[in-house]
Amino acid sequence: MSEALKSLEDFLARAPYVRFLGMRAEVAGDEMTAIMPFQEKLVGNPFIPALHGGAIGGFLEMTALAQLALVEPHGLFPKTIGVTVEYLRPGRPVDTYARAELRKIGRRVANVHVEAWQDERGRPIAALRGHFLLGV
Repeated sequence: MSEALKSLEDFLARAPYVRFLGMRAEVAGDEMTAIMPFQEKLVGNPFIPALHGGAIGGFLEMTALAQLALVEPHGLFPKTIGVTVEYLRPGRPVDTYARAELRKIGRRVANVHVEAWQDERGRPIAALRGHFLLGV
């Protein structure tokens, strides 16, 4: 196993919120896809039903951190400086997927964009723009 994949596995195993969400990641080539399997406990509005916005936002943030762990395998996990989440559509009670794009990685700060979707990647349900402190 490469150092990058080991760093990703370490992050997924150590982050309590990752375990709560049941999140996992699949890596193919240079792309990582995060998966949040549907669980009844993630429903925020049972009348629609729709996933809780906090579960979606947390999944997006964990996806960004997982991508950073994959490309910056130095053993120290990044710290969140700030995130903005755009909720675009209700999250239905099905599996949710996300991919992160690293917009810029500097010496101390990384800028990341993440999109989450369910059935069609071209129809995201939410997006995140985040800034993360590296190497602390």
